[in-house]
Amino acid sequence: MTTFSALTTLPGEDQARALAEALEDLEPEPSGVGVFEIEDGSGRWEVGAYFTETPDDTALALLAAVHDAQPFAISELPDIDWVAKVRRELSPVEAGRFFVYGSHDADKVPEGAVSLLIEAAMAFGTGHHGTTQGCLRALDRLDTEGFVGQNVADIGCGTAVLAMAAARIWPNPVLAGDIDAVAVEVAEANVQANDLVGRVRCVEAAGFDHPDLHAAAPFDLVFANILKGPLIELAPDMAAHVAPGGYAVLSGLLVEQAEAVIAAYEAQGFTLAAREDIGEWATLVLRRG
Repeated sequence: MTTFSALTTLPGEDQARALAEALEDLEPEPSGVGVFEIEDGSGRWEVGAYFTETPDDTALALLAAVHDAQPFAISELPDIDWVAKVRRELSPVEAGRFFVYGSHDADKVPEGAVSLLIEAAMAFGTGHHGTTQGCLRALDRLDTEGFVGQNVADIGCGTAVLAMAAARIWPNPVLAGDIDAVAVEVAEANVQANDLVGRVRCVEAAGFDHPDLHAAAPFDLVFANILKGPLIELAPDMAAHVAPGGYAVLSGLLVEQAEAVIAAYEAQGFTLAAREDIGEWATLVLRRG
């Protein structure tokens, strides 16, 4: 089936979300609309719409003008089995002792590795992104240095790969939360596929805003692999939910954004314990004083 994409950029989040809402009323209507911050430090946002029928380019041009957006770039997308393509092209990932793989690579798991099964269809958090790799490597280093997580949370968990990694190496259950209900469903499916039911519990939550997360605090380790803006906004809540001496492992930010995030957390009583840059992405390990 032929599909079409229409992409544009805008100078701010509010404008982007208003445009996305307006796109829902188009005829023919889009099959999906997405809003994303462009992580290049520019503060700009991207809005994308996908159509199963040829979109009305005149209507799109008018919407772009009304919402102060760049003209939409409209493209026809080829009919590709993307899941099959991703499976062919995504090789397993090693991050410290962790080995993240799809079921098509089950025969490649090395002896002694801590294996995590994440299907290629669940693209966000497969382990191939530098941010996920950085967090897994930070977890591996903490464990190697003798730290044992007694009470761990994964905020903005996506596929729950980080929560599952902690549950694989340490004995206590891990809490995983995500603001997206679909992500929570994906996380729960991954937990089941990895035989970690009862070891990782998934909840729908914005940050720490869930009764179970409040009740379980303070945590001695929290993962937050999200974006620069939400990480900075989360800093006070992180300080309120991480125990003294506990760690926050943060990623989802570009190398040039790291200093702003570090400053926000230092203002809340954290100190930088470690940092690793993988390509253009930074991972921070911060310790609460």
